[in-house]
Amino acid sequence: MESSEFKSDQYVRFCPGCGDHAILAALTKAMAQIGIPTHQIAVISGIGCSSRMPHYLSAYGFNTIHGRGGAVATGVKTSHPELTVWQMSGDGDCMAIGGNHFIHEIRRNVDLNVCVFNNRIYGLTKGQYSPTSPKGFISKSSPFGTVERPFIPGELVLGARGTFFARTLDVDMPTAVDCMVKAQQHKGASIIECLVNCVIFNNGTHAWIADRETRADHSIVLRHGEKMIFGKDNDKGLALDGFNIIIVPSNDPRVLVHDAHCQDDILHHKLVQMGPENGLPVALGVIRDVEEETYDEAVNRQIAEVRAASKAQTFDQLTATLEQWEVK
Repeated sequence: MESSEFKSDQYVRFCPGCGDHAILAALTKAMAQIGIPTHQIAVISGIGCSSRMPHYLSAYGFNTIHGRGGAVATGVKTSHPELTVWQMSGDGDCMAIGGNHFIHEIRRNVDLNVCVFNNRIYGLTKGQYSPTSPKGFISKSSPFGTVERPFIPGELVLGARGTFFARTLDVDMPTAVDCMVKAQQHKGASIIECLVNCVIFNNGTHAWIADRETRADHSIVLRHGEKMIFGKDNDKGLALDGFNIIIVPSNDPRVLVHDAHCQDDILHHKLVQMGPENGLPVALGVIRDVEEETYDEAVNRQIAEVRAASKAQTFDQLTATLEQWEVK
């Protein structure tokens, strides 16, 4: 299949230079690789720049109200388990007003693919700070700097007992496509944090890793079963010193091998927390990918078991078993 098959005929209204353009392109490429027909795909969103995505994809779509994409996506997948469901959300839509739905779709392990566009700002409503804005961030709603500590999306996902978490960058197309393909292959709630640039209200928010000259030294793309090596010359690696991750030469025998399938998430927590604040590279790629029963599987299995044990197979049959009387 070709990526063009997954693009709608709608004019894309993201601002010129917005990182959302790249994620849209990556998503259509991933969908083409996955090869699921458009009539078997549903794209659900809330409100925000990222939530325009259902309009730009040739598939079933529903642009819901603010923060409620997770609730609707859960309903779609549970009632139509044969559909592949993608949820598009932003750091504000997903982690502020939609935060409760977000953590529970993860906890329930609903078989959804959730792209969280993180530009650390409210872009559609013109530049207020968001739940992922760094402490001290100056914006229209925090003119003296926000005093709040930000969410680390990966930490939030793991805290909600997430089974899949990946992180990608708008200027790294290969990693973005790979994360999306692996998210679809995973059975359960697959969360992809998409680090995107808001060129209008928060330009350069991810410059520390987006800059082409320094990206190799400031980020590491994790691949299951491979050593955690990074750097422009692949001369650096990650190792453990007690409970802390440290940087060592890539030929050090202590260099860690990435295990995305490890049920114990302690190291995964360490990996999602890396960044300039602790002098470590930002982890990209699939960080966690473990198997657990999905919510939609469990619900439909339970329904089948109850039906099999019940004499009444339909609602009419059920009402026929109840006490009845005739009113004249």
